[in-house]
Amino acid sequence: MTITADQNLAREFGLSADEYARVLAIMGRTPSLTELGIFSVMWSEHCSYKSSRALLKQLPTTAPWVIHGPGENAGVVDIGDGLAAVFKMESHNHPSFIEPYQGAATGVGGILRDVFTMGARPVANLNALRFGRPENPVTKRLVDGVVRGIGGYGNCVGVPTVGGEINFHPAFDGNPLVNAMAVGIAPANRIFLSAAAGVGNSVVYVGSKTGRDGIHGATMASAEFGADAEEKRPTVQVGDPFTEKLLIEACLELMATDAIVAIQDMGAAGLTSSSVEMAGKGGVGIALDLDLVPQREAGMTAYEMMLSESQERMLMVLRPEREQTARAIFEKWGLDFAVIGTITGTGRIVVRHRGVVEADIPLGPLADGAPLYHRPTAEPPKLSIINPAKIEDRAGLIAALLQLIGCPDLCSRAWVWDQFDSVVGGQTVKRPGAADAAVVTIEGSRRALALTTDCTPRYCAGDPEAGGAQAVAEAWRNITAVGARPLAVTDNMNFGNPEKPEVMGQFAAAIRGMAAACRALDFPVVSGNVSLYNETEGRAILPTPAIGGLGVVEDAGQAVGIGLSPWLELVLVGQTKGWLGQSLWLREIAKREEGAPPPVEVEAERRNGDFVRQLILDGMVRACHDVSDGGLLVAVAEMALAGNTGVRLSAGPREIPGHAFWFGEDQARYILAVAEAPSVLRAAEARGVPAVRIGSSGGQDLTLVDGGTISLKALRAAHESFFPNWMES
Repeated sequence: MTITADQNLAREFGLSADEYARVLAIMGRTPSLTELGIFSVMWSEHCSYKSSRALLKQLPTTAPWVIHGPGENAGVVDIGDGLAAVFKMESHNHPSFIEPYQGAATGVGGILRDVFTMGARPVANLNALRFGRPENPVTKRLVDGVVRGIGGYGNCVGVPTVGGEINFHPAFDGNPLVNAMAVGIAPANRIFLSAAAGVGNSVVYVGSKTGRDGIHGATMASAEFGADAEEKRPTVQVGDPFTEKLLIEACLELMATDAIVAIQDMGAAGLTSSSVEMAGKGGVGIALDLDLVPQREAGMTAYEMMLSESQERMLMVLRPEREQTARAIFEKWGLDFAVIGTITGTGRIVVRHRGVVEADIPLGPLADGAPLYHRPTAEPPKLSIINPAKIEDRAGLIAALLQLIGCPDLCSRAWVWDQFDSVVGGQTVKRPGAADAAVVTIEGSRRALALTTDCTPRYCAGDPEAGGAQAVAEAWRNITAVGARPLAVTDNMNFGNPEKPEVMGQFAAAIRGMAAACRALDFPVVSGNVSLYNETEGRAILPTPAIGGLGVVEDAGQAVGIGLSPWLELVLVGQTKGWLGQSLWLREIAKREEGAPPPVEVEAERRNGDFVRQLILDGMVRACHDVSDGGLLVAVAEMALAGNTGVRLSAGPREIPGHAFWFGEDQARYILAVAEAPSVLRAAEARGVPAVRIGSSGGQDLTLVDGGTISLKALRAAHESFFPNWMES
């Protein structure tokens, strides 16, 4: 049966009436089913960024060390010694809700391909995960499937998963967030780009065969969920990490030759997006013969092949005289290799199947000419500042600490990271939980990368501009806390329905905050992803501009972790005002989720962080931990547990209520463990950096200023019980 394109079908494909009218004007006729499918995925929010492109231009994207910023498969920064770091973060939110294991697994596979497509060998995976309430029956199944999917793919492909974050909130009940980040290393002068060139050059398909999985996945990811979410299961891709490993090795082997003109991952929208983007960026045309596409299912139509999102596939443009060399490499690795088209000078994409032209579309409107919307925005309301003196402490410090250290957002993540191979490859220096940022050495060098993912969605809900700035600042702080120099970020902008002014107001405000922090900290955005329509039955997630940060330390041996050893002095760097708005103490202990989040003073972040980093590089710091969720006392407890060494606190609040001093979440703060505090305090005073000695390490107890004591054994029991008990219940 022949399906005819019309406005109703266009609506099913995610195109508005105005957009379909625009398609008709471009084509000058009714499009074929395949043509309508191509327009729908290329103009989807997922592929075109039609609601966000205008605002994203505010982000700083350049610096002397930036080699390639946004626009390529991943960002590229110079890390010295003729090497570059290639990295990006992307979402697989909708697929992971529908099919948690495969949704998360293929998210890892897709982000790895973005990295090795550019000529980089992947060296690390990270993730940023958000789920609904633990008591929601769905949440446990989602967490279990997502964690197994990340581990199952990353472990098998042989790339260590070295860091990430996971937290919980009712706003994510119907729409979890699964953001995957990958990092690779490449020669700085051997970066491969996606712009096609050379009229007459062959277009080559490599990797796995094409099936019917993932059709219209990009469109599905550009719409909110309703009650029929389960019916979308066929739009989720199926991954094969063992094939991905072969594809990595085959691509890197070919990249060592001069055969490749352009290369692109077949990610969202598969063959459609890869061919359109390659030809569009190169200003050329492309002709495809789908009869030549390797297929694993019989009777596939042109529409199905163009929109399939089957995994582990790449598209290349090769130099004519190097085709046989390339074929030999891919066949050696047991992968499909097929010449499926040519580069033309027409500026159009022409698709043939069984001798029939199934699509003939000008590339300009598909690529650079996609719709661009300036959505209405409603400025987020400003919440009042909470006076900590007016919030009664009914729990007491020790009881509050035990409750906080064991809550889902602060408890040990060992159950999660124990399912990930964090050391495969032998380059991981700081494993999950050992430091504020993961540290991965560069093979053959003393230099190492510091990597982190950060965002505090509850701050972003309270004040998206402050929350966006804080996400950047915390990533910068975590990289600094291991002794590394922060270089650049990738982002993953997770928001609700952009057609709602309040959601676009959140997005616009978060971008403003991120841009200001990135400029002040010389921390440019070099890649990223926008995931909108994260809503279920009209209820949006918390705004979540996740930040993936990357830095470099010249000598991996200088990097420090958070674990204490005995007989050190603890120094608090940064000013403490006792900010309780949107804090975890306020939510978990006072049972209130309100107030303005802590402000981000970027000048203080820069001053305090540069000071701390220099102390680390000078060898004066044995351990370092930034103060973030849960505040000062939680940070001290985490350092004690990481090093299995107790702490005696000797300094406390003067003009601030005790619970605000110890659990407030003021920014720009670090705890340093040093052999000699006086010299550190003198150096801090000379630099105008607030610093105070707060205690010393030793023993097996955490002793408060007022004499209250709790054993590390009791702390550890509280800290480590949530995930095992929850998953086994």
